[in-house]
Amino acid sequence: MKKSRLLGAPTNCLFERLSTATDIQRRWEVKGGNRMEDAKEMAQWCRDVLRAVEGEIRKVIVGMTDIVEGVLVALAAGGHVLLEGVPGLGKTMLVRTLAQALNLKFSRIQFTPDLMPADITGTDVLTETETGERTFVFRPGPIFANIVLADEINRATPKTQSALLEAMQELAVTVGGKRYVLEPPFWVMATQNPIEQEGTYPLPEAQLDRFFFKLLVPYPSLDELREIVDRTTGAELPQVTPVATCDDLLRLQRFVREVPVAPPIRDYALKIVVATHPASDLASSEVKRYVRYGASPRAAQTLLLAGKVFALLDGRYNVARDDIKKAIKPALRHRVILNFEAEADQVTTDDLLDRLTEHVERTEREPIAV
Repeated sequence: MKKSRLLGAPTNCLFERLSTATDIQRRWEVKGGNRMEDAKEMAQWCRDVLRAVEGEIRKVIVGMTDIVEGVLVALAAGGHVLLEGVPGLGKTMLVRTLAQALNLKFSRIQFTPDLMPADITGTDVLTETETGERTFVFRPGPIFANIVLADEINRATPKTQSALLEAMQELAVTVGGKRYVLEPPFWVMATQNPIEQEGTYPLPEAQLDRFFFKLLVPYPSLDELREIVDRTTGAELPQVTPVATCDDLLRLQRFVREVPVAPPIRDYALKIVVATHPASDLASSEVKRYVRYGASPRAAQTLLLAGKVFALLDGRYNVARDDIKKAIKPALRHRVILNFEAEADQVTTDDLLDRLTEHVERTEREPIAV
């Protein structure tokens, strides 16, 4: 196994000593050693890994602090990301830089109306062997990568979209009746343009639910735009150095699920999700008025997993309420479906989620209705 190297970091950093992380994990699995001390060390190691990758991304990406953090959180939790923003904001550059920093295989798929499922998954091709025999050989498509960028996913037909979404859910593809398992880690970041709707096929709500986070990419400020121009029009372009490996990422993803969540914090996340349903006793008057469908159980899973990663980013081995609150908007904005009245009154999902959170906190001592 290759050892990771964190440039510019102290020599005693846990990130540079992967054997230490492996030893800690081995003791953890056999229930030996000092569990709390091992947990604290692993939490610090996870934080070092994520911050190192973030540092490499910062060499190329200017601004977008919340977007970069959201992408790293979703990746560490093993969830896929949907990015929404106008063209030219660096979405493709972000995911390519992430793949370089982790030394993972990267693939980009440009979705178009004439794209077919076989263009994504691969297909069986009739070939002739050296002996003159003809046989079908499977040629993998671009989906067979560690990090896949699905650019403008809403431009492809639902049939083609479903081919990608099946791989996201099952971590495998089926071609010619044969199942091919995708090599872990497998992570998809899809993009869509919010201002261009002609010739597009919006993702159904059930398919949107498969995305861990939906992140809204903002336009850069004047200072950020100045920095972008200075970096990209000069003689030297920023160079990204791999600071982690595939094994690092898989180890991190496994450890994320070990982070404990106290019952009150878990119940807070569950109340947030239940409060998105108009028929719930926890729903506010605004939710009952403006929401058509609330969030699914996947939303609760997302809040808790994201909360665990936010805790590790802060160097903690316990989830706090603020960790859950950070995840509410990216985890729920695509899972809460508003009705026509909300559109007419110009009520956005993010605004509604802010007021929903305040409502839950005012009534948090009330028991969940069974």
